[in-house]
Amino acid sequence: MTTASNRAAGTRSALLTAAREVFATSGFAEASIADVVGRAGASVGSLYHHFGGKAELYLALFEDYQSGQEARAANAVRAARAAGEGDPFSLFLVGAASYLEGCWAERDLARMFLAGGGPPGFELLGRRRYREWTRRNALLLGAGAEDPWGEALVLVLTTVISEAGHEVAVCEDEQHSQQLAANVLELISKIGR
Repeated sequence: MTTASNRAAGTRSALLTAAREVFATSGFAEASIADVVGRAGASVGSLYHHFGGKAELYLALFEDYQSGQEARAANAVRAARAAGEGDPFSLFLVGAASYLEGCWAERDLARMFLAGGGPPGFELLGRRRYREWTRRNALLLGAGAEDPWGEALVLVLTTVISEAGHEVAVCEDEQHSQQLAANVLELISKIGR
């Protein structure tokens, strides 16, 4: 990478970090671009150059968060497969556990995105991501459209994990979040078998 592209990547990263702090504290509507660029040590022009505006910055944070959650779960499933786990439902539980751990680890973002109030288009983007997550779970579990009960079960399981992620993110301490996640996963293991 050249010095200019290193600098650009650094500025983009600083803007995302600052936006995370500002949006998590103030919410989307109350957050100001001035606060974001001030915390990032960047200019308003650089924010518009990298993101186009406040809404696009928020959506970029959401995409980064979702991509991180997806990678976390996929890596956990891959590691379980490499260790010899082949049962699809067990692999689903491994991915779900990883997702819930991520909800706690990045609870500031999880809380922010779950509270709603993002820019126009945020809800649609969230729905698209949710449908894609459900589709990936269906592939993992081997449920197809020809099996309506299987398709319904995948939807229920994905919804339960999503709602559990909301609750894990608002737990007061890590021990409580881990216990809640373990209880949810135990209950799901009984439903899915």
